[in-house]
Amino acid sequence: MYQSLLRQQLELLKSSNQYRTFTTLSRICGQYPFAKLNGEQPDPVVVWCSNDYLGMSQHPTVREQMHLALETYGAGSGGSRNIGGSYELYERLEASLADWHDKEAALVFPTGFGSNDATLQCLLRQIPDCVVISDALNHASIVNGIRATPNERQVFRHNDVEHLAQILSRYPIGQPKLVVFESIYSMDGDIAPIADIVEVAKRFNALTYLDEVHAVGMYGARGAGIAAELDLVDKIDKIDIIQGTMAKAIGVIGGYIASTRVIVDAVRSFATGFIFTTSLPPAVTAGCLASVEHLKSSDDERQKLQINTALLRERLKQHDIPVMPCSQTHVLPVLVGDAERCKVAALRLLHTHGVYLQPINYPSVPVGTERFRVNATPNHSQAQIENLAVCLRETFDHFAIPLASKTFTSEVA
Repeated sequence: MYQSLLRQQLELLKSSNQYRTFTTLSRICGQYPFAKLNGEQPDPVVVWCSNDYLGMSQHPTVREQMHLALETYGAGSGGSRNIGGSYELYERLEASLADWHDKEAALVFPTGFGSNDATLQCLLRQIPDCVVISDALNHASIVNGIRATPNERQVFRHNDVEHLAQILSRYPIGQPKLVVFESIYSMDGDIAPIADIVEVAKRFNALTYLDEVHAVGMYGARGAGIAAELDLVDKIDKIDIIQGTMAKAIGVIGGYIASTRVIVDAVRSFATGFIFTTSLPPAVTAGCLASVEHLKSSDDERQKLQINTALLRERLKQHDIPVMPCSQTHVLPVLVGDAERCKVAALRLLHTHGVYLQPINYPSVPVGTERFRVNATPNHSQAQIENLAVCLRETFDHFAIPLASKTFTSEVA
């Protein structure tokens, strides 16, 4: 019976073109963005949708420090930090992250999903009668953390500050409230009105929780994120909690929060998702620390990212490829608008053109807005950028996918 029930659910997923499959790709060390397809094809493919935004997974210093820590400490951490002990590397990394965001303290988790999930659950459980108000497009990890608690929750329309104010105004000024939002939304590539959201939240005495996972490393004078990029000097202290990841621009894996000593200590002491999970391996922690320290002082990767993003955006425009107008960042969502055509277009790009782009379908994005999520990196060459635009145009023409000149006669949100 159980097998049959689950099989029915899988068949329903397949029939709606929402069934996800893995493409076996093995990235080649030192040759990013090249990867071997199925580990056996003679010619590598070019990856265009990795979250390794700055190519830091390949950086010699990061790899060197990981090798050194592996030989010094061994492979695994030995358990949670409470049971297995806490390597000095964790303290160094947390101090570095706190300094990055100009906060008193930081706390590291094994994943970014886990840092959102565990922290939000903890805060909502430890702060009595706390109402949580969440942006409509917040990541699944945020939604998961919120839904795991019985707290009252409200959703404000995406980036709609007036709607947020309307919701907050319904509650007494003394009632605990938590406003949760992201700086960059990864499916649309748009930027939140951070200063306005923080101003409204503080007017109604709410804590603010900012997810910067798609911004850290790439924006701001030291790569500290969009809040730093916007020079919100008088606002930064009012962003109570910043959450980030080390699995994207930092190029390794892990998540973190940065906040006051009291908030960080409360999460460390009460969050079950932190207390009862094995800590990051020391080699991984060393790689994260090396990458963060490098990105604090080096603008080279950020500048090259912006140059390549601008070039890619221009070439896609020249070839009439429909980059959704919501994009303001390095994330370029290319609209296909149909799940089946998105899937077959991805297969043609991969097997005919040697271009890897993963189709993004529902529930990651709304039905009718299926897309490719494209991003250049500092590692992509100008020739590869030119080639991608040509290959996308050929593929769009092959499957009669509407081009920008037809698609954006009315704006797509």
